[in-house]
Amino acid sequence: DALPYDIDGVVYKVDSVALQRQLGFVSREPRWAVAHKYPAQEQFTEVIAIEVQVGRTGKLTPVAKLAPVFVGGVTVTNATLHNEDEARRKDVRVGDTVIVRRAGDVIPEVVGVAPASLAKSDDQRGPQFTMPRRCPVCGSDAVREEGEADYRCTGGLFCGAQRKEAILHFAARRAVEVEGLGDRLVEQLVDANLIRTLPDLYRLGFTTLVGLDRMAEKSAQNIVAALEKSKKTTLPRFLFGLGIRHVGESTAKDLARHFGKLDAIMDASEAALLEVNDVGPVVAQSLRTFFDQPHNREVVEQLRACGLTWEEGEPAARAPKPLAGKTFVITGTLPTLGRDDAKDKLEAAGAKVAGSVSKKTDYVVAGAEAGSKLDKARALGVAVIDEAQMLALLGGGG
Repeated sequence: DALPYDIDGVVYKVDSVALQRQLGFVSREPRWAVAHKYPAQEQFTEVIAIEVQVGRTGKLTPVAKLAPVFVGGVTVTNATLHNEDEARRKDVRVGDTVIVRRAGDVIPEVVGVAPASLAKSDDQRGPQFTMPRRCPVCGSDAVREEGEADYRCTGGLFCGAQRKEAILHFAARRAVEVEGLGDRLVEQLVDANLIRTLPDLYRLGFTTLVGLDRMAEKSAQNIVAALEKSKKTTLPRFLFGLGIRHVGESTAKDLARHFGKLDAIMDASEAALLEVNDVGPVVAQSLRTFFDQPHNREVVEQLRACGLTWEEGEPAARAPKPLAGKTFVITGTLPTLGRDDAKDKLEAAGAKVAGSVSKKTDYVVAGAEAGSKLDKARALGVAVIDEAQMLALLGGGG
C-alpha cells in the first residue's frame, strides 16, 4: 500500500548468478525464481438492487447493484452473481452488506454476505433472489434447460439484447449469406435503430445505407445487391439462419429432408421431431420453444413477405440411406465439387462429415494439396479415396 503504483504480486529470485546457473530451468520456468501473487483486495459494501442482464446469446445473468466502493484500484458499482443457483448459494439479498473483490483483479464479484447480514432473520432481510420467468428486455419466456445452470431468453429474433448477434448469424456465409454485412455495419444499423428485427434488413434502401458513416455509394450498392441475392436461399440455410438454439447446419439439413416444408417443421410436435435423424429431446424441445413464441413466427412470415424464397418438396421417403453410419472427412481441393457441395451429397446419403480424422473415420476424401489430415489417415490406416470413388460410393452404397 505504500507504493505509488499498484502491484498484484512479487517474484522471489535467488540472488546469485552462479547459483541460478546451477539450479537451471524446468520446462516452463526457472528453478531459481518463484512467483507470489497477493490475494485479491476485498471490501464491504451494500447491495442496493439485483438486476437481470440479457447477453447477446440470450443468457440471463443476475447482477448486484452496489453502493460505490473502491476495490483494487477502481470504483465498483456492479458485481456479477453468475446465475440463480450461485445467488441462492451465497444467499445474496437486497439490503445485505456483502464482501466484494475483483476476480483475477479484473471482474468484480460478490464473495459472500457479511456475517452481520446473515445473522438477521428472514423478516429483517429482503426476499431471496428468484430469476424472472420472462426476459426483462423483450418479455419472452425465460427457460432453463435440464442440466444447465443458466436461464435463457427464448425471444431470439425478437429480443433487442440479442439483435446484433441474430443479424450476424442470419447473414453468415453458411446461413442465408448477405455478402458484405459485417460486424461494424450491423453495429451501425442497430445502434442507429435502423434495424430492429431481421425483416428490417430487406427494407433498407440505397439512400439509407449511403447516409451511414464511411459508407461509399459503391459499397451501398453492393449491400443492396447482396440483400437481393440472398432472397433466393435454401430451406436448410434459412432454418439454420434463424439461430434456433441447438440447431446447427447438419440438424437443419436433416429437418429439411425429413419434413420437406418449413410449415411442417414449425407445426411438428416434439414426438414428430424426435423421429428426425440425430434429433433428441433437447433439440426437439428447443425447436418447439422457438416456434411456440408468436413473435418468432411473425418474423418468419415477414421474411417471406419481404421476398425470401426456397424450394420445398414432399417429406423424404424413409428408404435406407446408402452411407448411413459412415463417417467421412474431406481434405484438399476436389476436381469438380466444392467442399460444401461434397458435404451436402454425403449427408444426403446418410453419412456424417467430420472435421478431423480419428480411428472412427471410415473414409478420407482427398483432393489436391491435401495436408495433415491425409497424413493422419495413412498413419491410422483409414481408407483414402478421391472424388470419383466418393461419387461411386454415393451411387452404390458403402
